[in-house]
Amino acid sequence: MAQFLLQGGKVLAVTLTGDAVQAKNGSMVAYDGQMAFKKMSGGGEGLRGMVTRRITGEQLTVMEVKGQGTCYFADRAADISLVRLSGEKLHVEASNLLCTEAALRTGTTFTGVRGAAQGSGLFTTTVEGSGQAALISDGPAVVLRVGQGTPLQVDPGAYVAHTGDLRQSFQSGVSFRTFMGEGSGEAFQVRFEGDGLVYVQPSERNTLGGEI
Repeated sequence: MAQFLLQGGKVLAVTLTGDAVQAKNGSMVAYDGQMAFKKMSGGGEGLRGMVTRRITGEQLTVMEVKGQGTCYFADRAADISLVRLSGEKLHVEASNLLCTEAALRTGTTFTGVRGAAQGSGLFTTTVEGSGQAALISDGPAVVLRVGQGTPLQVDPGAYVAHTGDLRQSFQSGVSFRTFMGEGSGEAFQVRFEGDGLVYVQPSERNTLGGEI
């Protein structure tokens, strides 16, 4: 199995012993040993096949890295968080997924948090199975628990990922900036209910509809 280890929070070191991982294309910054890199394309679903995601008009592609040695990954000095899955499913914005073990099954669901909040489509990635995934965020990600009777409101611009048995609903015409009198145009919050974990970043990205 591939071994994931963080180096200072912004670099992911993956040790391979003949196995493979899938990583965001162009995220390799160094490696030692013998490595083979293959840009993935065509057929199937998820990172193994349908590897282009529509993200605000851009395409996200991934590569397979296989070999013996250690490969180092990073993306624009973003912070990295490791998530270990034991049979459950991780929902993650495609732009926040850095690397996954080959044993994990990946796919796409249509109308992600940001896309649904803006009333238009967006591919959101699902990662399922047993193994590790590496997420990237603008600043250190915070993990918030949602329990029965304790729903969580999230700004979609700060959303990174979630796991567990969670239901999502969207509230229009209100955002956290609205409370401060800084809202401009239509805005949204995402409400999570059920039992699970939500990953948020301490920075708000622009959505398809602009700032929220």
